[in-house]
Amino acid sequence: MDLKDCIKGRRSIRKFTDEPVSHETLEKVVELASFSPSWKNTQIVRYIAIDDPGLKAKIAKECTTGFTYNAATMESAPMLIAVTVIKNRCGYEKDGSYTTNRKDTWQMFDAGIASQTFCLAAYEYGLGTVIMGIFDESLSDVLDIPEDRELVNIICIGHPAENPDIPKRKQVSELITYK
Repeated sequence: MDLKDCIKGRRSIRKFTDEPVSHETLEKVVELASFSPSWKNTQIVRYIAIDDPGLKAKIAKECTTGFTYNAATMESAPMLIAVTVIKNRCGYEKDGSYTTNRKDTWQMFDAGIASQTFCLAAYEYGLGTVIMGIFDESLSDVLDIPEDRELVNIICIGHPAENPDIPKRKQVSELITYK
């Protein structure tokens, strides 16, 4: 698959088959995602793969802040990926000062770039994904995320059980301005 096909073909998938995601394939996806650019090459993004059915069910039931649609999507996915970042590295100089007035918000850029790269890599391997940002803060405790990390999003991943149509896209003329 070429890059254009990958970008245009990838969709947010919310229904999955029961087929598990092999750890071998997941590691290939993470390897490709590791090539994502990051602030001063800090490479702060870390992934936690959750395929334990009991833990997955607990997360869907207790950590979706009442969004039943998200809970159903999580329950449908054979695996969840918790995307975390190592705190206090991105946007800082060696002396601890901030490099720019955006302070440490650069870590969200890095996490976003890595999450998109992860999803495109998963699509390359025939997997579907959807990035979810609505979850209860208790999820960090449920996953026992270390204090030096921050949970950024959850990616549901699995073999797609749907093939959504291409959503309507804005015209290029709406997206770009020349000066």
